[in-house]
Amino acid sequence: MRSTMQRISRMKRELEMMERAPPPGVSCWMKDGDATRLEAQILGGESTPYAGGIFKLEIHIPDRYPFEPPKVQYVTPIYHPNIDTSGRICLDLLKMPPAGNWKPSLNISTVLTSLQLLMAEPNPDDPLMADISAEFKHNRAVFIEKAKEWTKKHATQDIPQTSAGTCDSSDESSSESESDESDDSEDEENKSTNQNTHILKSSNQNSSTKSSFAGQKELTNERRGEKRCLQEVNGESLSAKKSHLTT
Repeated sequence: MRSTMQRISRMKRELEMMERAPPPGVSCWMKDGDATRLEAQILGGESTPYAGGIFKLEIHIPDRYPFEPPKVQYVTPIYHPNIDTSGRICLDLLKMPPAGNWKPSLNISTVLTSLQLLMAEPNPDDPLMADISAEFKHNRAVFIEKAKEWTKKHATQDIPQTSAGTCDSSDESSSESESDESDDSEDEENKSTNQNTHILKSSNQNSSTKSSFAGQKELTNERRGEKRCLQEVNGESLSAKKSHLTT
């Protein structure tokens, strides 16, 4: 009972440490809240045929952990000389001495980073898959091509379009529509302003023309009055001359 509590306590500490400072490309968590059963993911390295892949693993923590190594198995199929079709792994770190190199000072983070390194640098001299090992040694191009195909088929996940993205697109479209409507409204307003300005100018021009015409008419009347007065004066002068001659 005490050993079980110690094991669970240690696993929780390890997971907390990984959460605070996770190794690049590696993640791990409890399965259904059970600290003795873990799930993990390893991202394929960029310079490897596993690039772009997400490889899932299951980890079982034995009763004697950390004096006994964890049992790790790939869930995602992978084309690799040291990992078989059942997901079993051939790695010295996962074996007890003298056949392996497990030590109580190691932990789950160390195991996952070691597997990440194994994916980048396979060990064809200690294979689980002899045919893949021979291919890796003698026909590397074919191995790389097959490993890429397996990665694409089994480990690549399509990222669905999120509703937020759709929402953003809709908002952008709506914004563009509003902008177009605003531009149209502005154009109409400018047209209306121009028309009003034209009407105002025409009105001013008409008023000016009328005013000018009225002024000319008034000037003509004044000239007619002056002419009439001059005629009257001339008439009076002529009448006076006739009267003087008669006398």
